[in-house]
Amino acid sequence: MSSGAVEDALVTIERWLPCVGWLRRYHAELLRGDAMAAVIVTIMLIPQSLAYAMLAGLPPEVGLYASIAPLAAYALLGSSGALAVGPVAVVSLMTAAAVGDLAAVGTPEYRGAAVVLAALSGIFLLALGLLRLGFLASLLSHPVISGFITASGVLIATSQLGHLLGIPARGDTLLAIGAALVTDATEVHWPTAAIGAGAIAFLLWSRSRSRSLLMRLGLGRRLADAVAKAAPVMAVVATIALVRVLGLEAAGVRVVGEIPGGLPPIALPSLDPALWAALLPSAVLISVVGFVESVSVAQTLAAKRRERIEPNRELLGLGAANLAASVSGGFPVTGGFARSVVNFDAGARTPLAGVLAAVGIALTALYLTPVLRALPTATLAATIVVAVLSLVDLGALRRTWIYSRADFAAMALTIATVLLAGVERGIVAGVGLSVALFLARSTRPHIAVVGQVPGTQHFRNVLRHAVLVSPRVLSVRVDESLYFANARFLEDRLYDLAVVSREVRDVVLICSAVNDIDASALESLEALNQRLGNAGVRFHLSEVKGPVMDRLERSHFLDQLSGEVYLSQHDALRALDPELTARADGAVRPPGSAAARAPGRDASAGRPACARDDRPGPTGC
Repeated sequence: MSSGAVEDALVTIERWLPCVGWLRRYHAELLRGDAMAAVIVTIMLIPQSLAYAMLAGLPPEVGLYASIAPLAAYALLGSSGALAVGPVAVVSLMTAAAVGDLAAVGTPEYRGAAVVLAALSGIFLLALGLLRLGFLASLLSHPVISGFITASGVLIATSQLGHLLGIPARGDTLLAIGAALVTDATEVHWPTAAIGAGAIAFLLWSRSRSRSLLMRLGLGRRLADAVAKAAPVMAVVATIALVRVLGLEAAGVRVVGEIPGGLPPIALPSLDPALWAALLPSAVLISVVGFVESVSVAQTLAAKRRERIEPNRELLGLGAANLAASVSGGFPVTGGFARSVVNFDAGARTPLAGVLAAVGIALTALYLTPVLRALPTATLAATIVVAVLSLVDLGALRRTWIYSRADFAAMALTIATVLLAGVERGIVAGVGLSVALFLARSTRPHIAVVGQVPGTQHFRNVLRHAVLVSPRVLSVRVDESLYFANARFLEDRLYDLAVVSREVRDVVLICSAVNDIDASALESLEALNQRLGNAGVRFHLSEVKGPVMDRLERSHFLDQLSGEVYLSQHDALRALDPELTARADGAVRPPGSAAARAPGRDASAGRPACARDDRPGPTGC
């Protein structure tokens, strides 16, 4: 076989197995960076894996299992060199919410349902990737995702207060957890509370101050950063030592207990159709939320190295990771933000860093589980609380309120529903309101009557700018594609504007912002053409985009159109009212004329007000 044929074959294989590409170009320098990153991420993953398993209501060893096979599976198909896949806080919380409705925590049925949930998530993600449907994740707006993650962070942190205080306070909502905390407040176990408070204080101090202190003591920046990232492991070691030396387990401090050693068991998930059907909606939500979080992190890190992330390839990688979790006794996984940033900063350049981290976790599962027996659950709770604090961004509420009241409403509803009704209902409510608001906006598109800016060939909103307007020609711009939901509104609005003055003889619809006209909108344009014709007014189009024009030419609309289709609005006005155009073209544009002294401008703020139709609109023009 010729070298060219071999190269073509490798390119074909690489299209399906991206690992072939980076393995072909692998060298010793990349190995050094990946190995260093793997060590640091392994140290970080050990307490996190145990903690997130506890958050999901699963035995601690399940967190270790979910951090071995998924890392290796992602390395085969994923496109990011820095993304660290494994259990994360939000997905763990969603897992607990989904599985908790079907089985009691601690039962084999609960654990089996979590495995099925991972399998369903993997299948769903793989299907999206094979069908190249990664764009569907964009249906989750940023305000909804931001609100969901913020509320989840608050809910997660609150849910750990029972473990931190040594009381049996539990609940799925903020109200339920709060009521349980009040009821059990007299049962606080003070040694447990001291361990929890001390662990939180140490972890917060390590996150904000330890690196600078270590650098002042003479450590290099990278080494100081690595030691600071190992703070959760230090907290684990210190609290295990306290429990053993002081005999705190006998005093009532709850510990993790026996953790089975060894590698994860390989087995297929339950094939109960009823169980799969019951978990399918939750699996879809977990998959979408996990994918959005993962691909956002991957793209952010890739941009720093001018690399490229393929969303559809990420779907395949995450799908494979979740399937691997399901056959190795794990639960749903995705790319974690903090873990991936640490992986990136530590020097990871390829997915081999994840494979090496999986080896480290496997060695922990084989040989170190006896050491973890005396680990206080309060330490794991402290690890979770400190980790999720970075997820909470209450300032986003104020920023979104200032920028968009509609987006604020979606964010606020998401936060409130997550806290008061649960995580799944919260994200469904947020997405539902976002879609409803989008439809409401698109059914009443922004429509502006425009005139020519003196001395230019530009046309702007008459309520924002000092412009020249023809009394005989009504120039109207619509800032939305035309489809069934807004077609009738546009038809009625344009007709009302046209017949308000007896002088109007021509109406020109400016289509510069119209990317599509569906069949319903086409019928409305035909009806508008006929209604205007009956009123003695010709109907014209201008600035129609090529793809839109191609579709119009396949219809009878252009044959029936009473007017013309013009390349530009300036051409239209020059043909329909040449006197005004000549006057406008020859006029000297007065200084600041485009800055609206016109009605609707908020001169004190220096920005235009927002409105719809013939009022000042949000487009700024």
